[in-house]
Amino acid sequence: MVVCIRKNRGISTALAAVAIVAMLVIGIAAGYLIAPKTTTVSGGLSGEILIGAPLPLTGVLGTYGENARVALQLAESEINAMLNATNAGYRIKILFEDTETKPDIALQKVQSLAAKGCKVMLGLYSSAEVRNCRTYAETNKILLISPSSTAPDLAIPNDFIFRFCPSDDKQGPAMAMGMYSKGIRYIICIWRGDTYGDGLVNATKTRFQQLGGSFSSSQDIRYNQDAKEFSTEVATLANYVQSAVNTYGADKVAVYAVTFEEITAIMSAASQYPVLSQVKWFGCDGSALSEQLTSDPIAANFAVQVSFDSTYFTPAESENLIKVRNYIQQSLGRTADPYAYGIYDELYVVVKAMSLAGKYDGEALQKIISPVAKSTFGASGWCKLNPAGDRDIADYEFWAPYRVNATSYSWFKSGVYTATSDSVTWFSPP
Repeated sequence: MVVCIRKNRGISTALAAVAIVAMLVIGIAAGYLIAPKTTTVSGGLSGEILIGAPLPLTGVLGTYGENARVALQLAESEINAMLNATNAGYRIKILFEDTETKPDIALQKVQSLAAKGCKVMLGLYSSAEVRNCRTYAETNKILLISPSSTAPDLAIPNDFIFRFCPSDDKQGPAMAMGMYSKGIRYIICIWRGDTYGDGLVNATKTRFQQLGGSFSSSQDIRYNQDAKEFSTEVATLANYVQSAVNTYGADKVAVYAVTFEEITAIMSAASQYPVLSQVKWFGCDGSALSEQLTSDPIAANFAVQVSFDSTYFTPAESENLIKVRNYIQQSLGRTADPYAYGIYDELYVVVKAMSLAGKYDGEALQKIISPVAKSTFGASGWCKLNPAGDRDIADYEFWAPYRVNATSYSWFKSGVYTATSDSVTWFSPP
């Protein structure tokens, strides 16, 4: 192999790129493990490289967007320190935009970031946002890398979408087993009417029925994803729950709520109906660890009464995870959600891929993101992706609210689902 070496600030471009990858490999300030193949470096990286971060900094996923911004700022500072140490001749800059958790706004922000030169976008937390930006990304060869989109119908091989989380064909069965293991035999579902809600509810129902549980489609409550007020839906839910309790008993009935942070408004309304606090409620990754919920005393108290075990994929406990978790805790005063670890890792994987490709080009990066991710262990654990570009893991944690003292609430890890044994281990609150 012949490598062309060009002098640049005291170190050759090729050698600089190799040094950058080596530092990222060894994990100076980051704690990564990776074993790259021999690579030819073209030396096309220079100046300030802009990477887009369209995040839900407000709206019904605002808590998660704030966590993501802090995680990316940490990764950005670490990576730029490494680039500077190797005289790389370039640095990265994250451009943040608020999608407001709205698909139409997300597309506008992606287009705006692309116009500024961003060829990679880290963020787009909801599957509806990813779907609305997909065609634009494919047409313009822009990578969309989401830490949290889980809709099964977006699991498409060879496209420009990568998701550092498992799709809901894994989360649904985990939740079904969780509910069944707690003695639930009949569920009533209330969910946001978008691709995420539809996909997760269907995946959960399918597995729950296979286990021996039941439900009635005539008692489904699918609400408008843009709804702000839920008095009608909750009144209907109370009627459905009362009917089910009369038939099965309160200990066998549960409400399965697939929501984002609008769960706060739903539970505030639900607190007015005694029958709704007589049964268990279960949630999802769209509401787990929500600060909006635990900051609202009425909704939080109701959530504690009904247990509200909610699923999240399980990142491997590691030194790197602890570092990011502590940084977010110190910055925001809250427990980090697993997607914050994923977006932190996304930036590292992108910069490693750029260093190996030797250029900032969406089409070139699309070809090597998966191989680089496969050999990367980050804050979220091993980042291996499946053929559809989604995270190839299947274990989940359950998180539930608890009362810290007379005036405050928080979340605790209430259980762990292990895919290999298809079983759940439950824990008591602090």
